[in-house]
Amino acid sequence: MTEPLRVSGLLREQDVKRLTRLTRGGAVGPTAVYYAGVTAPVISASMAIMVREATRMIGLSDYWQWFISAMVAALAGISWYLIFIRWSYRHKFGRGTEMTLETQISLTDAGIVLRRGGIETRMAWQCVTGIKTGRSHTAVMVRGADALIIPDAWFKGKKDARTAFMARLKQEVPT
Repeated sequence: MTEPLRVSGLLREQDVKRLTRLTRGGAVGPTAVYYAGVTAPVISASMAIMVREATRMIGLSDYWQWFISAMVAALAGISWYLIFIRWSYRHKFGRGTEMTLETQISLTDAGIVLRRGGIETRMAWQCVTGIKTGRSHTAVMVRGADALIIPDAWFKGKKDARTAFMARLKQEVPT
């Protein structure tokens, strides 16, 4: 049984943004796209009915009634879709206590242990699917959970500690 290697620190907004970009596929979530796609046709149809009735009341011919209502309906549907998607755009990074409580990551014989405040999460080594090293951070990809990010700043300039931590991590994770 080997001694666990530990590193800890506070995640900065920049770290959480990197982590978010690793786990999210886009700037708009699938639920927002779904609702925008469901509501746009309803708004479009409603506008078509309203405009057709308005043009009928002022005495336009059938051709112009259908043409104008179709154009307004198309523009209303497209406009609503674009507005809804823009409103749904994800602006905020981080959840809960990611940036307010210290995060501690330990490498043990059984796997990775992540502790933040009173919450402890254990991940077996076989759940770790990969390691991505970037400029000033290391990301640990985990099957069935969010990725972990380990900023180089957490090692406080101790290159030996970072090297030992990364060697142990790479030893356990198949590449």
